[in-house]
Amino acid sequence: MNICVFLSAADLDDRYTVPAREFAELLGRGGHTLVWGGSDKGLMKVVADGVQAAGGRLVGVSVAFLAASARRGADEMVIARDLAERKALLLEKADAVVIMVGGTRTLDEATEILELKKHGRHTKPVVLLNTAGFYDGLREQFQRMEDEGFLPLPLTDLVFFAKDGVGALAYLEETAGLQ
Repeated sequence: MNICVFLSAADLDDRYTVPAREFAELLGRGGHTLVWGGSDKGLMKVVADGVQAAGGRLVGVSVAFLAASARRGADEMVIARDLAERKALLLEKADAVVIMVGGTRTLDEATEILELKKHGRHTKPVVLLNTAGFYDGLREQFQRMEDEGFLPLPLTDLVFFAKDGVGALAYLEETAGLQ
């Protein structure tokens, strides 16, 4: 399965890197392909290293202004013109999406993927990997959106919140084939 992972390229502490590495190793051992932003920095590097070391493939989609930090040695690397094209290519190459911890770009990617799913532009499973409760506030906001009628379908049809990588991967393996 090609699993797109949206995540930070920042250097983060162990509460984020250890679970990210464990998830990456699960992906690699499971024979999955990581589709990611292509960076060889920070948490993106941690995940790419883990997937590759465990035998998985790497498909990166970087963007022209970040090409200097693109990972060398990926199985495939595409350089998009801009962030909009990058998001489209990442989704196109993926069978499923996992959103890990990240900043504004990760949040932008997450909301666009969910908006596209809400409007039926894709049916791929989407998981928010809620490492160390990072997305607790976002989950609460999404629940409020559902409760107050802002979502045209149940939140559970849009996104699955996973506490850990094992739960995230189990959900993806169970649902990706049901599309």
